[in-house]
Amino acid sequence: MPTKKRAARVVSSKNIFESNIFTIRRDSVIEPGGLKVTRNVVVHPGSVVVLPVFPDGRILLIRQYRHAAKQYLWELVAGRKDEGENFLQGAHRELREETGYTAKRMTKLLDLYPSPGFISENMVIYLAQGLAAGQADPEEDEKITQRICTLQEVERWIRSGKIRDMKTVAAVLYYAQKFGKK
Repeated sequence: MPTKKRAARVVSSKNIFESNIFTIRRDSVIEPGGLKVTRNVVVHPGSVVVLPVFPDGRILLIRQYRHAAKQYLWELVAGRKDEGENFLQGAHRELREETGYTAKRMTKLLDLYPSPGFISENMVIYLAQGLAAGQADPEEDEKITQRICTLQEVERWIRSGKIRDMKTVAAVLYYAQKFGKK
């Protein structure tokens, strides 16, 4: 007989760092098993990822410098969800800002926690279809290169290690499994 799942009980909570992107919170918690622990949590507003696919099946990738990785990475369109917007609105905004494209259809593919051990970030991945070109409006620190690739090319880049970004790997492999052979 399954046991009833209990939630952790937060004994105390204090923000120990705040930035314009995230907050670090220190929680004293009694976990469901009764263990009292201290957990530091990076509190993040959530993020969106967009997999833009053209009618012929080709995929739009972007390349930009990622300081934490200390290198340029090929990846899908992505960004933090802004205050006051939902995930779908954020996906449309990020696609337009980073690439100039707009999408007639956005379909939710995945809803993930990229690193739930210490980050609260919820990441929602959308398939963008019915693409129309427009003018990109990237943030000042975003120097973005675009490339349109076949699904097979993107899968080869994943296997070879040319694409190492987790959200891109997850989205592309999920898409390839679900839609790629049709």
